[in-house]
Amino acid sequence: MILRRVSPGARSRGPGYPLFDCPRKAVHKVMGVRRRRAVGVAVTLTLLATGGYLWADATDMVGGYLTTSPMPSPASPFPTAPGAVEPSDPAAAPQGAQASAPQASTAAVGKALAALLKDKDSVGDSVGVLVTDAVTSTVLAEHDADRAMTPASTQKLLTALAASAALDLSATLPTSVVQASAGTIILVGGGDMMLAPDRGDAAEINGRAGLGDLADTVAAKLALTGDTEVTLRYDDTLFSSDTWSVWSSDPETGYAAPVVPLAVDVGRRSSGEYAPRYSDPAKEAARVFAARLEDHGVTVTGSVARAVAPAAATAIASVQSAPLRDVIDYFLTHSDNSITEVVGRLVAVQQGLPASFEGATTAVLAELKTLGIDTTGITLVDCSGLADGSRVSARTLGQVVSLLTAPENAQYRDAAMGLPVGGWSGTLADRFEDSRVTGLVRAKTGSLVGVSALAGTVMTTGERQLIFVVLIDDTESTWGARKAIDAFVKAIAK
Repeated sequence: MILRRVSPGARSRGPGYPLFDCPRKAVHKVMGVRRRRAVGVAVTLTLLATGGYLWADATDMVGGYLTTSPMPSPASPFPTAPGAVEPSDPAAAPQGAQASAPQASTAAVGKALAALLKDKDSVGDSVGVLVTDAVTSTVLAEHDADRAMTPASTQKLLTALAASAALDLSATLPTSVVQASAGTIILVGGGDMMLAPDRGDAAEINGRAGLGDLADTVAAKLALTGDTEVTLRYDDTLFSSDTWSVWSSDPETGYAAPVVPLAVDVGRRSSGEYAPRYSDPAKEAARVFAARLEDHGVTVTGSVARAVAPAAATAIASVQSAPLRDVIDYFLTHSDNSITEVVGRLVAVQQGLPASFEGATTAVLAELKTLGIDTTGITLVDCSGLADGSRVSARTLGQVVSLLTAPENAQYRDAAMGLPVGGWSGTLADRFEDSRVTGLVRAKTGSLVGVSALAGTVMTTGERQLIFVVLIDDTESTWGARKAIDAFVKAIAK
């Protein structure tokens, strides 16, 4: 047994209580002191934290309402909008711009014209000239500018302007295949004479659409129905059957192919700008297409022949040409007669006229008249200037160039960009080389037997753009006339 010693007044409190009890008041006193110390510490910490934040706020270290920064300056008053004023003349030249051609340019042009007319051995007696300032339209010099003369290929400018105004330049020309009946398909021409014989090339204008691509799709469609043998026909009725009558030369000369809505490489028999052409380029295109079908495992029975596609025929496949804006660019850059005639026929179709030589020239003249061009005295036998008998004045050509190249006429920009550049591109690539005006002449050429012409723009040394037209249509030396024209253009640019 364990004995415990307790004070006389103490009571046993059971296990866990101290051997000797403390008085209750003493315990309470100790606990109170501890609470007061804890509260004091808490208050002190709170005051320190609050004071620190207020200091940080006042010194802009944290966001808040207090700051020791100086008072900001008063805000400036809101500006008063000016009242309406009368507008200035929008046609007036900008400040610092020359409102008229420099006198030096006028003198240079007059001197150059006198020299040109004096060179009888090169230019002969039939010469039409017009030079104007592109900004002010001031006539700087002229000679027989209103006399209708042979324009040769400068006539293509008229077709380019009319087409640019009348047609949707983003449109393309389809070449399609339709199923006329069981076992018979028809190749339908939609105006594209620049088909590739096999695969098309998206980077090219001549050859954008390919007969090989078309055959690939057609063969795949025929395979779905189990057709491995077909009869092939072709439809070239979009254009008139009069494909050549106004031209005196032969397709073998290479200057043009018969105007049809379906051809490979503009009807050329071989490579080269002036390679001989097929006399029936549409039929030849159909033969090439038959060969491409054979390459894809489709047997073409019999020979290809013309036919008119029924209106209810089922479309199988098609390929698309380059946009018309590129087609116009092409015929201006390369002076391609057949493609120019194609575009002229498209203008005729758009106006509801026959797609023939007569219908196309009528449509072009009507469109030019709508644009404000004076068509009095103009005679057009074709749209390209290859035919004998077309007559246009230098003044009319000057008006056409002015409309095509005016900066405000954005719709004609593509045609203007198609004009060859002296020493750089197209039919001017070998002219104005190694001279001050290399790259500064942009113009359409024209050449026939006894005829040499040039119409376009040139930039002078005074950075003035001039519009010029020179027509020479009765010379003993076409080469001599061409050299004389080039010398004239260089002289007016001084």
